[in-house]
Amino acid sequence: MLRELRIRNFVVVEELRLEFGAGLSVLSGETGAGKSIVVEALALLVGGRPSADMIRAGAPRALVEARFDVRGLVDIEATCDDAGVDLEDGWIILRRELRREGRHRAWVNGSPSTTALLKRIGVDLIDIHGQHEHQRLLDRGEQRRVLDAFGGQGDLAEDAAHRWDEMVEIEGRLEDVRARARAGIERADYLRFKAEEIEAAALEEDEEVRLETDARRLSHSEELLEIASTLYHELYESEGSIVERLGQAGGRLEGLASIDASSRRFIELYEPALRGIEELGRELAAYRDGVEHDPARLDEIRERQDALYRLKRKYGDSLTAVLEAGRAARAELDGIEGADDAIRALERERAEVAAVFHDRVAKLTKSRRKAAKRLESAVNEMLPKLGLEGGRLEVKLTPLDAPARSGGERIDLLVSLNPGFPPAPLTRVASGGELSRLMLALQTALVRVEEAPVLIFDEVDAGVGGRVAHQVAEQLRVVADRHQVVVVTHLAQIAARADEHYSVGKIADRDETRTEVRALTEDERVVEVARMLGGDPGSDASRAHAEELLAGRV
Repeated sequence: MLRELRIRNFVVVEELRLEFGAGLSVLSGETGAGKSIVVEALALLVGGRPSADMIRAGAPRALVEARFDVRGLVDIEATCDDAGVDLEDGWIILRRELRREGRHRAWVNGSPSTTALLKRIGVDLIDIHGQHEHQRLLDRGEQRRVLDAFGGQGDLAEDAAHRWDEMVEIEGRLEDVRARARAGIERADYLRFKAEEIEAAALEEDEEVRLETDARRLSHSEELLEIASTLYHELYESEGSIVERLGQAGGRLEGLASIDASSRRFIELYEPALRGIEELGRELAAYRDGVEHDPARLDEIRERQDALYRLKRKYGDSLTAVLEAGRAARAELDGIEGADDAIRALERERAEVAAVFHDRVAKLTKSRRKAAKRLESAVNEMLPKLGLEGGRLEVKLTPLDAPARSGGERIDLLVSLNPGFPPAPLTRVASGGELSRLMLALQTALVRVEEAPVLIFDEVDAGVGGRVAHQVAEQLRVVADRHQVVVVTHLAQIAARADEHYSVGKIADRDETRTEVRALTEDERVVEVARMLGGDPGSDASRAHAEELLAGRV
């Protein structure tokens, strides 16, 4: 429920603060006084398009702020929770600031907000019916929305549309796989050759280092053998070999120790050295015997190195890159060769979604047919009360050749406003006033299923007067028993039924004009209703008529 509205430097309003209660609130005033400014401000708060023209002349910025009681409104609570906005004890404050220089800004409960969030909140909070809304009703898509809203099949229609979108998305993926499969047929031979060539090479990432080591050893095998043999000969086999001379040195150390026991430590140093030389000799002998002189093996290594070099030139600058290229080729080839399986899987998925879509469409059609009859009945019952005694609405459902995103039928609202004339599309209704009243009848019918707690009507009673004005007032009064209703009106009959009455007027002051809105006292309401009746507000007769209207006796 809207509780408070604050406006500063907005259009021609300098400063305004209004408090609203439950039930029916009306705003009235002379033509051109700016009665619709309150509606424009509320529309801005729930995501309406801002404009620098909305900033009052001479002011750098404009501010609009509203406070709502949203306790029990589960959808709004969920929206705020998703957006990370804290509700303050069931209250929500929407605020927008328009600037001549710099960016416009918005807040929800003090937190910076996007226009998208304001719109999401606004959908569940306020429904604004403007005086030119009948123009929107001429659109066939809007006529479909009206029927679905009235019949309560909006969720079903949305689900059907979602299934349609799923089918389109699957069809897109299916075409992509088919296109890749077609292109892959030409590429498959190359990929197969590439993958098989790399796989057949049986590469190892550290292979190049090992091959280089083996090649170096084989290419220098004679030199290695000569060096190892010479060293072994000098250690063991030559006359006066190192081992022989070390043996002689050991005898001398024993002699030294036999004379001087303190020299025994030299023997302790000598013995490990001797064992090390002997071990070196054995290792050299084994190394000499193991030196391989194999020209054929060297040729094999050179061939392998050449093969690796060619693979790197073709597929990468390292064996790691070549291996990765092989794996990628194999994966792409598997994808091409598995395209048939992927296509069959997508076709099954599409068929499953299509089955659900057609089920939803069938249910939607059935629901729309029932809703069409009920909407016709509700509106046709109301048209005579709005001065359209011969009026008749027909909701026509024309089956489509094939179901579409919007369902299985085209929906047209047809109307006849004169007896004896067959129903025709709304675009052929000549009178704007008659169309406006038809729109009011539709809106009133929709209000009965409307979920938004706050409903705004901006002079939808244009062209209405006399007995019909009483019927319009009565319908709005009925709506106000279920919703908080704010009406911008020129009809005294509606103003007289209000719970709260606000007067909108212009004040000229020092070469500038501003709009002022204020709540009326009971005496002031009498004067205002008398003015709206078209009489002299100061005359006793006009005041008496106004008092009777306010008392419900007229």
